[in-house]
Amino acid sequence: MPSDYVDFVLDALADWHAVASRRMFGGYGLYRQGVMFALIVDDTLYFKVDDSNRKDFEQAGAGPFVYHAKGKPVSLSYWQVPPDVFEDSEQLGAWAQKAYQAGLRAQASKPVSKAKKATQTQPFDPEDA
Repeated sequence: MPSDYVDFVLDALADWHAVASRRMFGGYGLYRQGVMFALIVDDTLYFKVDDSNRKDFEQAGAGPFVYHAKGKPVSLSYWQVPPDVFEDSEQLGAWAQKAYQAGLRAQASKPVSKAKKATQTQPFDPEDA
């Protein structure tokens, strides 16, 4: 069951698009049409960032989500959503859209596993018959 904060974020994003949450790694991933575009950890919202929207976050003074693994900091491509963006539903939707687009690009750049390739339907070619 999602936390009150997750419900609050889902409600805030409802004007932009239908969003689903899934528990993961002690937090929640937020998804639109199967694409993860946001992360919630410790009641903090982070959006997916790539070269197309990183400057927005940098100009707002936001930073990436960082955790420690084996004593070393690891930063992810999810950056904290600035409070003033979160408080403006139109701006929140615009930033969410950019994060969703970054998620689509990240998903498209991932190689397809052998298992997925084996289960994908191939078009019928009469010459193969």
